[in-house]
Amino acid sequence: MDPEAYRIPLIHIWAHNHLQPMREGPNDITTRACAQQSRAVPSLSASSADKQQHLGGGQMMMADSGSTEEVAVIGNTDITSAESENNIINTMVERGTALLRKMEINVAEAEKRTGKNTVNMQETYTVYLIETRPAETIPEGAMPAAPDTLWRRYSEFELLRTYLLVTFPYIIIPPLPEKRAEFVWHKLSADNLDPDFVERRRVGLENFLLRVASHPVLSNDQIFFLFLTEEKGWREAVLDTGFQDKVDSRLKSLSAMFRVKNPDKRFTALKQYSDELNTVISQLLRVRARVADRMYGVYKVHGNYGRVFSEWSAIEKEMGDGLQSAGHHMDTYAASIDDILEEEEHYADQLKEYLFYTDAVRSVCRKNELIQYELEMEVQDLAHKKQQKEELLTGTVRIFSLKGMTSKLFGQESQEQRESRVAALDQSIHEGEETVLQKNKECKEFVRSAWEDIERFKEQKDKDLREALISYAIMQISMCKKGIQVWSNAKECFNKM
Repeated sequence: MDPEAYRIPLIHIWAHNHLQPMREGPNDITTRACAQQSRAVPSLSASSADKQQHLGGGQMMMADSGSTEEVAVIGNTDITSAESENNIINTMVERGTALLRKMEINVAEAEKRTGKNTVNMQETYTVYLIETRPAETIPEGAMPAAPDTLWRRYSEFELLRTYLLVTFPYIIIPPLPEKRAEFVWHKLSADNLDPDFVERRRVGLENFLLRVASHPVLSNDQIFFLFLTEEKGWREAVLDTGFQDKVDSRLKSLSAMFRVKNPDKRFTALKQYSDELNTVISQLLRVRARVADRMYGVYKVHGNYGRVFSEWSAIEKEMGDGLQSAGHHMDTYAASIDDILEEEEHYADQLKEYLFYTDAVRSVCRKNELIQYELEMEVQDLAHKKQQKEELLTGTVRIFSLKGMTSKLFGQESQEQRESRVAALDQSIHEGEETVLQKNKECKEFVRSAWEDIERFKEQKDKDLREALISYAIMQISMCKKGIQVWSNAKECFNKM
């Protein structure tokens, strides 16, 4: 199957109305409004048609900031025609799976609530509104149908993902956004109820649903469909599947990792690559957080230029207007860092997604080790039974055993006893051979299915990270050009003095 048929572009998934205000919860629970209005990661394409696209019910819109100077517009930088064409492709909606052809999916908003937990204690938590509507063409001038809506807690998303991990162990399950903020810098809050953090998590949860809905296998799962459409009874339905009984214990997985004799070299290499990718992305995020800290300070210090120029202008008659204007440019420059770093958080979240993806890759590798280990144990058990049969038939004991010592102490078995044991061993050997064949078939099928999904994931990863890094570089170029423009404007002010 062509991976492009069900690939959801990274830029399109994450470019979703940023920082929507949280609503008041039931019982007049007051929630803090987000400090900024909805904004989207700007498209690399300059055409207006590319500024608004549907993605499974979500819409990507350019923010109405009121002034183009206040927004770090990526489209105003010099990009090649190839990059522009690539971006147009990346922002197009691709409905390759049956689910996305039928349904649009959107996590529309977050809401803070309070209630009692399982131990009857009061707690504050966040719920997320999932909207779904039929994916149908709307006639020109007609209003779209009202979406079906339901609320889900983050813990329910976790339950869904755990179910998918157990049910589809050969698939790299898309990760959930972080439960608590990681790689934060001083301006970001680590509070998991902070409105800005909740909004980024909302975008991440929508991304998770779209990733699952775009997958050729996961999108057809009935439990996933119920998660989107049935608010009541879904938890009971997922627990009734009995998936929890199939969860492999961590001790069992560790045992398989250290005791498997013939691991698949491809999975071993993939696991090592996943570990290394995790390390690299972690380092990259730490560097980015340090840079953001320093950059924020540098920009804000530029506000001192504005203050000094304004004070200076008060004591100058001929130079006063020029100094005052230059001071305004410096103030604007200092204030622009808030929007820039807010936009940078989107790219950081894209990298975090693949940081968490590495654990999903390792999960598939661990499952492969466990299946291989179980196969080796069955082969070893079968070989032991065949050896026992040979010893009974020949009357020789190759290795020390308690039964061998018992025979020497109390005499040999009778012919009837020996024949009875041989018959029992024949039956056990036959069952063991059937089990080995079944395990071998299971192992081969797992490898085939897993590697098919791994190849799909590799292509997705390469394209997504390439898009994210290119977009981040273009944003940095735009930011530098703005700095040049501010100082060019200040220079003009000085020239007019």
